[in-house]
Amino acid sequence: MAGIVLKRVFEDLKGVLLQLTSDEYFKESSNLFGATIGQHVRHSLEMFQCLMQGYEGGIVNYDDRKRDKAIEADLTVALNTLQDILDSIDLQDKNLIIQARFGADDLMQVKSSYYRELIYNMEHTIHHMALIRVGIRELTDISVPAEFGVAPSTVQYKKQCAQ
Repeated sequence: MAGIVLKRVFEDLKGVLLQLTSDEYFKESSNLFGATIGQHVRHSLEMFQCLMQGYEGGIVNYDDRKRDKAIEADLTVALNTLQDILDSIDLQDKNLIIQARFGADDLMQVKSSYYRELIYNMEHTIHHMALIRVGIRELTDISVPAEFGVAPSTVQYKKQCAQ
């Protein structure tokens, strides 16, 4: 079910990451309020890791991310993590419980499904890719594809407007 769109999003991200130097990946961006491209990549990938880790037990809590510094600091680790996710994401749809904590005593739980969460994480990754694009523009001379960090619905809308 990962589908063509999710794989395209990850391939676009991978293609841009392969153009970066380690220094560019790890350098703080003033336009991103001191965050790095690597931090945005790590955050996006860890959302998928949380989803897949919670899949078997049926409970996903995105607040419980590892926040693995190796993913945000080492471009090779990030690329390997991205590939690991792509290689293992094709799972059957099933019902899930999503947990979120909004304070010490405020645990919320909502019903969802694996496919719905894949869509959420894909959209979330595209949002972070838009931020990564801002960092790339500030820190590097590389160019990114026109659709990098743009939601598929926006791409489609722009195509319709052009006709």
